[in-house]
Amino acid sequence: MTNNNGEGSVLQTESTPTSHSLPFRAADFQTLTEALDYAALGANGANFYSSRGELYATLPYAELRVQAIALARRFSGLGLEKGDRVAIVAETGPDFLRVFFACQYAGLIPVALPATINLGGHQSYVAQLRGLIDACGAAVAIASEAFIPFVVEATEGLALRMIGEPEEFDALAEDPRELPAIGADDVSYLQYTSGSTRFPRGVIIRHRSVMDNLAGIITHGVAITPADRCFSWLPFYHDMGLVGLVLVPVAAQIPVDYMDTRDFAMRPRQWLSLMSQTQATISFSPSFGYELCARRLREGEAARFDLSHWRVAGIGAEMIRPETLDRFAEVLAPAGFDARAFLACYGMAECSLAVSFAPLASGYATDRIDLDHLADHGEARVVARDDATVRARDFVVCGTPLPGYATEIRGDDGAVLPERRTGTIFLRGPSVMSGYFRPQDDSGAVLDAAGWLDTGDIGYTIDGEIVITGRKKDLIIINGRNIWPQDLEYLAEHQDETRVGDALAFSVSGPDDAEVCVLVVQCRETNAVRRAALIERLTRLVRVEMGIDCYVELVPPHTLPRTSSGKLSRSKARQNFIDTHDLDEIAAVAAGTQLRQASA
Repeated sequence: MTNNNGEGSVLQTESTPTSHSLPFRAADFQTLTEALDYAALGANGANFYSSRGELYATLPYAELRVQAIALARRFSGLGLEKGDRVAIVAETGPDFLRVFFACQYAGLIPVALPATINLGGHQSYVAQLRGLIDACGAAVAIASEAFIPFVVEATEGLALRMIGEPEEFDALAEDPRELPAIGADDVSYLQYTSGSTRFPRGVIIRHRSVMDNLAGIITHGVAITPADRCFSWLPFYHDMGLVGLVLVPVAAQIPVDYMDTRDFAMRPRQWLSLMSQTQATISFSPSFGYELCARRLREGEAARFDLSHWRVAGIGAEMIRPETLDRFAEVLAPAGFDARAFLACYGMAECSLAVSFAPLASGYATDRIDLDHLADHGEARVVARDDATVRARDFVVCGTPLPGYATEIRGDDGAVLPERRTGTIFLRGPSVMSGYFRPQDDSGAVLDAAGWLDTGDIGYTIDGEIVITGRKKDLIIINGRNIWPQDLEYLAEHQDETRVGDALAFSVSGPDDAEVCVLVVQCRETNAVRRAALIERLTRLVRVEMGIDCYVELVPPHTLPRTSSGKLSRSKARQNFIDTHDLDEIAAVAAGTQLRQASA
């Protein structure tokens, strides 16, 4: 148990290489408060950059500790008690770090709320906030001036003790009493899942769990040293952004640089520019981040960047696309980017973050398998690289689990399957969650008494390494045959009229409850004849490649829904489709018994 009430000294941190004055400790702490207490003894901290690449704020870990303890006492003065929840809209800025760590010292439970207003608009975002704030039973809610109107609207009728901007909480009186003792079994925070398959569920993360995961990431996954420096544009409300790029730097006492997620989306090349400027060595992204960067680079522009220091280019959070990584590495080679920096990994909020990592400094490895054999027999049969007689696909190998983890691939009957047989991935390990926050979320359905977690992911193993093939709930079953939506999406994304990330595939129930395959594709083409030709081409390709009928619908750019973490959401797209279409008619068109309008 630790009692944290000291003030500490304020040390300066600059956008300069790491200071080595503080002896390095690889997250060998019991709690996050202990981790920050130690990091505050050094000269490092967090730096925040604007959309134009200008440094606008620095927050040394020493100053973060001082401010967090002061704010913790103000929370106590407000009457908040250990275990109360504090909801905060998680914008990329110093205030989030202050509030998050204030909660750690006060024994409160922070809940990071998404800071994105998608194309669903105002009402959709307010409803999302209200659902999360109500679900976690927040006692207070905090947001910046830009987001506070949404929070006020979302909390109407809810019994919160206070709603305000960070400055309003800073103005509260401090409670002179000692802060509570914080132990390894205390709840550190709630991490809400992305909601890609259902309404988000609050994962209970205890100090013991997250510290074990941080130690595994720092020591085994990324092998961090005092010479390292992190850079991130990932959202703070997503587990990879929070654990991987907020908590890891603190637990490893290394500096970190941030740019806002929205700024990255508008100016993805700024990521590369700031990586060059800060000489950062570690940065992570889902596939779409690497794709967006490579696509936005103009010919010859890569040479102006210096990415020779980038030793870990982490890749995860969604299905990894080898062609995207190949393109990024090729385009950025003139900047000194080494493809061996790619580090494939696998993880989820229910395990704090990380589960497995591929070997360092080796680039990514793939397993090329026969897709038809996989669909018909559930076995990942290897296909030679030069064999053009079968329909094949490369899956990225996500490495071996961290020490202390056990994995099993189980069939529908619960039996453990041998290597190269696909089934549901089950995990057991020290950072697996203790459960979901609300009883109605029924963690017992995914976590058994022996500690085995049903991940909901489908995959197989090769020599102990994990390969992910998809999500169980995304699987399309037509006439008893397993169809992976990613295979349909791949066909659509590789047409001249489309880009990677422009398609989502799912199934809906047609007449007599028969499943009908649907492929929704974002298309920038406006000519009705060419649009009709694309629909016909995709319908034919799916029939030839997959042996199934499919309804293809073209939609405008930026139409496909995303989760709060930015991932495309098949479940939301499916529900939107069901809500707006006559499914009997859709089944008839897919089967070719009813004609489609050329302007569809």
